[in-house]
Amino acid sequence: MQRYRILCLDGGGIRGLIAAIWLQQLEQKLNAPLREHFDLVAGTSTGSLLACAVSLGLPAERIVALYFERGSAVFPGTAARLWSRASRIFSEGLSAPRYDGKGLEKALKRVFAKTRFGELAIKPTLVFTYDTFNREPVVFKNTKPEHLELPVWEICKASCSAPTYFPAHVMKLGKARTPLIDGGVAANNPTACAIAEGVRVNKGRPAGERAEIDDFVVASFGTGELTRPIDIAEAREWGALEWAVPIIDVLFDGSTDAVNYIATQILDDDRYFRFQTRLDAAYDDMDNADATNLNALANTARRYLSAGGGDALLDRLAAQLRR
Repeated sequence: MQRYRILCLDGGGIRGLIAAIWLQQLEQKLNAPLREHFDLVAGTSTGSLLACAVSLGLPAERIVALYFERGSAVFPGTAARLWSRASRIFSEGLSAPRYDGKGLEKALKRVFAKTRFGELAIKPTLVFTYDTFNREPVVFKNTKPEHLELPVWEICKASCSAPTYFPAHVMKLGKARTPLIDGGVAANNPTACAIAEGVRVNKGRPAGERAEIDDFVVASFGTGELTRPIDIAEAREWGALEWAVPIIDVLFDGSTDAVNYIATQILDDDRYFRFQTRLDAAYDDMDNADATNLNALANTARRYLSAGGGDALLDRLAAQLRR
């Protein structure tokens, strides 16, 4: 039986550390680089970094270390953030994004250097972003001729540029300069899009090499479920100012769960593996990169493996991937 193996990685900012730790455990179980066990990988926002790192062949252990080493540079603490915003008041106004994006760009360049998108090993590798000028999603594919020479760091920066957190990233696509923002506004959980791409890819294959959807094995990694309630009074009384930042989290979280529902309806239990956990002991902010919260996120990820059934689920997934 032909297997078609898909890896999907949600957005979530610094919470991507959770998914990175689960990927590290999966790689240890497989005893081989993750890119050798997947036919398609898709990622959004922080998941784009994870997806491209896996496709490049970076050890999962190294990916985990990046969140600890570079997290505070991407998401500086309060003092540095306020100083940055003060210096941007005259150019960007009082409502400037929280961060200028320079730390994010530097971190991504450090990881991917001059790697071009077409050089990534898993084909296809998909990264999601959103074009604010033409009001449409943009799906970067390392199998499309027009995307092959694009720098990986730049594609990831576009996918990570969440509204209110970072400025839009402007890229030259074709002949036009295009403002791109976080792909989470369209596909924070890229699983449904990845399955659709898998169906399209396999339709173009010879009959003997083609995998039908019943032959797909899909691994979908979340970055933690939001647990902070928005009570009745807040939900009824908040206006544009109060909703400005929370609405991003709500939209991302809601679309993530909706896609998970779709996947459970079209794939059998032994073909679809969703890894997700509640954020009861760690902050659910996308940008809290202080040492205390990084450790709390790591502990949350490990607790899910040891006490939440995650390790057994990884064993089942690994068995499917080895076939």
